[in-house]
Amino acid sequence: MALADRLPVSLISVDSAQVYRGMDIGSAKPDAATLARYPHALIDLRDPEQTYSAADFASDAEAAMRQAWSAGLLPLLVGGTMMYFRSLLYGLDRLPAADLAFRRALTERAEQAGWMAIHQELARIDPLSAARIRPSDAQRIQRALEIHQLTGQVPSAQRQVKPTPRFASLRLVVTPSDRHILHERIADRLDGMITAGFLDEVRCLRERPGLDPATASMKSVGYRQAWQYLDGAVCEREFRQRARAATRQLAKRQLTALRQFTDSLWYDPARRRTIDWIFRQVEGFFDRSQDSPPNDK
Repeated sequence: MALADRLPVSLISVDSAQVYRGMDIGSAKPDAATLARYPHALIDLRDPEQTYSAADFASDAEAAMRQAWSAGLLPLLVGGTMMYFRSLLYGLDRLPAADLAFRRALTERAEQAGWMAIHQELARIDPLSAARIRPSDAQRIQRALEIHQLTGQVPSAQRQVKPTPRFASLRLVVTPSDRHILHERIADRLDGMITAGFLDEVRCLRERPGLDPATASMKSVGYRQAWQYLDGAVCEREFRQRARAATRQLAKRQLTALRQFTDSLWYDPARRRTIDWIFRQVEGFFDRSQDSPPNDK
């Protein structure tokens, strides 16, 4: 928002939870007053019962970027969904469509043996993929084994090919260099969400007949743990502990993914002149971009 005050930019959200209407507090969505002053594209696109894929995002984001360029604005993509950034910058992997029969069979096996056992099976087939995927991440375990089943190739083989960016970009990462500070902010964020009415927000979502814990939107960090708490599966203390732990794990995965984006510039928000350094970088990138034809942007 500070950049929007100083430069002709168009803000585009890159957040897999903020695309859903009604998921406001738990996704840290800018409030109505903020959005009125600083409009963000790609917020409130879907009802939470609907799906929204990385392919949907890549298409919508590219359209928003071209609209920004046509208006003489610099697209400024902000958010933390790394899969969305990667799909936009490098394009989508050419992977087979879902095999529903295979997924049903694998889910039945997991109900009997547990996802830990299925994860161990993946580790035997593709150790590199298994190392990246948590044993509790049923969706990604399932997809990795599905790719192997349909293609005969291990998913990690595709990741070893260095992708080529589809367009020039300036990549800025703003994160505390002290992990302790990051964890403190995560704890404070949860407390603030609860004070702001997060649990009431989830109660309203639970009343929607098309939503349940298996719905993609309700698997978002924070929402999943709140649903369990409101179901009576855990006490409030356990809910808070699980939500904080899940958010710390998400932050760790985000940082790992960000390190894989080469040529990124990292900044610590605690340092006094961080915004000035960022402003100069963005201003220089904007000036250079004016010399490029629109098709290269």
